[in-house]
Amino acid sequence: MENPIKDKKFIPVIESKLRKRIVEVPKEIYEASGINIFGKRIKSLIFSTDVAIIKNSNADGVIAVYPFTPQLSITHAIIDVSPSPVFAGVGGGITTGQRSIDIALHAELNGAFGIVLNAPTPNALIMEMKKRIDIPIVITVVSEKENIEGRIKAGVSIFNVSGGAKTAQIVRNIRERFPEVPIIATGGPTVDSIRDTIKAGANAITYTPPTSGELFSDIMDNYRETL
Repeated sequence: MENPIKDKKFIPVIESKLRKRIVEVPKEIYEASGINIFGKRIKSLIFSTDVAIIKNSNADGVIAVYPFTPQLSITHAIIDVSPSPVFAGVGGGITTGQRSIDIALHAELNGAFGIVLNAPTPNALIMEMKKRIDIPIVITVVSEKENIEGRIKAGVSIFNVSGGAKTAQIVRNIRERFPEVPIIATGGPTVDSIRDTIKAGANAITYTPPTSGELFSDIMDNYRETL
């Protein structure tokens, strides 16, 4: 039997009784190439604003986008708690213009690794924002109709594809036209959908974790069984 210590793929695992329970991203995500940002290679991003889940996740990064106007207190709390790089939502749809630029600048100064703009963001805003911040601008793509070339010229560094069932196809279309552009994409609900998205050309995958309520339900069931 081969000595596991001599196997370069052997990874020792250290955990404790209190920190054994964490939210792990699907291991298939690590088949992706990753994106090297400021010296850190990021393959997996957890899509959450729940600071307890973020603190107890093994994801390489956090994509903190939520359906409310961006608030600096939320951004600061997530960055302060997260053990991994945070990509903070700064609007671009309802929240736009100078307000989005100001939020993006504050996110950078608070330690964000990148900022995420919503799909409706006009290129003019991206161009102005690019002049003010030094971290990557990530734009969300939800349709095959997106003008990718126009986004790149405006200053977008990374594309975040979230196209539902069409995600892999959108990724494939972008990759065929722009072989080297960094792409983050939602992996979908199954191992097969994650692998399909990676094969289509995604460099990194976002993972939506279970809610705190869902995670707690298993613990409560165990408590009930032992009482």
